Amino acid sequence: MTLRSRFTLFTVFWLIFILILYNIFVYFFVIRVTTRGEMQIMANKTDLIVETLRKSDMEGIDDPKLLSDMYNANEMMRIVNKDMEVVNSVGIDKELKSITPVIANVGRSETVRISGQRVLVYSQPLYNHNELIGVVEGIRRLTVLDGYLQILVGALSATSVGAVVFAIFGTYWFTSRLTGPIGQMVQTMKEIDRSGKLHQVKLGREESIELQQLIRAFNQMIDRLDRTIERQKQFVADASHELKTPLTVISSYADMLKRWGKDNDEVRDEAIEAIGSETERLKKLTHSMLTLAEAEQDEWLQVERFNVVAVLRELAGVLGTTFQREIRVHAPNPNVHMLGDKDKIRQLVQILIDNALKYSKEPVDVRVRLDRNLVKLEVTDYGMGIAESEIPFLFERFYRVDEARHRSTGGSGLGLSIAKKIVDVHGGHVEVFSKIGVGTTIVIQFPRNLHLT
Repeated sequence: MTLRSRFTLFTVFWLIFILILYNIFVYFFVIRVTTRGEMQIMANKTDLIVETLRKSDMEGIDDPKLLSDMYNANEMMRIVNKDMEVVNSVGIDKELKSITPVIANVGRSETVRISGQRVLVYSQPLYNHNELIGVVEGIRRLTVLDGYLQILVGALSATSVGAVVFAIFGTYWFTSRLTGPIGQMVQTMKEIDRSGKLHQVKLGREESIELQQLIRAFNQMIDRLDRTIERQKQFVADASHELKTPLTVISSYADMLKRWGKDNDEVRDEAIEAIGSETERLKKLTHSMLTLAEAEQDEWLQVERFNVVAVLRELAGVLGTTFQREIRVHAPNPNVHMLGDKDKIRQLVQILIDNALKYSKEPVDVRVRLDRNLVKLEVTDYGMGIAESEIPFLFERFYRVDEARHRSTGGSGLGLSIAKKIVDVHGGHVEVFSKIGVGTTIVIQFPRNLHLT
């Protein structure tokens, strides 16, 4: 069953249920109010007769004029003594006269049915010197009232049927408008599945805010998928190009070894050195690509609270000894803690320091700054610098600022991409400030308390 049918049926059934309860309430409320009004009329008449007899000391109890003044059509008035004898009566309706009187010492009322019609019976006790001598009864057919009730039932039924019909068409029209964008999205998904090309859903002006949000979210998802697919295509193309170069070199030198390596020591040594160098480069490239692939998986981070200054000092010592270069760490105090993956933060700073050492002969400065709930890391080199036009593309995969310089330093073109991924998964932000011939500063800020999504 479609969403439109379900919503329509639910609305109609719920409306019918409410209308039934409402009609029942109205019907019985009207009966109660109108019957009470009729009863009050009879009560006023019987009270007036009792009061008249009391004032006259029960004289004229059998006088027909006593009751005829109170008589109306569809009624019968009578006085019955305690021996169940009718001493005074007015009215010609035989069915009303056939109703058996009831002697009671308190006023009473009841509604009975005669020939399918409701009849109201009201009686008031009649006392003479505190002695019960009989009752005054007023009996009235509720024919007019029942006629009005039938009209009321007809009106309620007609309006209820009209409301249900209106609800069916109105709900169907409304759900058509409501589910239209959803159906459009379904058709778009089918078209995407059929053609393999991503399409967005057109946003109309008449949709509700919720539907507009749904369509925008769908289009954003399609746009993100489109960008992801394009990045994957570009990544595959770049990776193929990067892998092709070392494989071609290895293949060429292997072929050289087969032809002349056995007889020429110089050729053999050159080929072995080149194959070893390209193999190491290929190994680093493969490792970087696997690192980026792992970064897309869940639970890539091993979060803990650690002293970032201690990690930077240890890393600066290792890299300084390895490359015989001066790496200076500046911090406001020796204990600056943050929440994150210590190994990934270490890898991030190592990538930045490694780049700084490659493109600068001067010492490298690493600074730690505290700004409210942020931890800022700055890596500064005093080398050749980067052109301003190149900065927006620094963290793209396989991007090279200078092809020749890239080859001379032996980079894979993925280091800064890995660094950017580490910053992103930590909820951080990176900025690059550089000037040609002066140097480059990369500023990264992290929240001290990591909130993973």
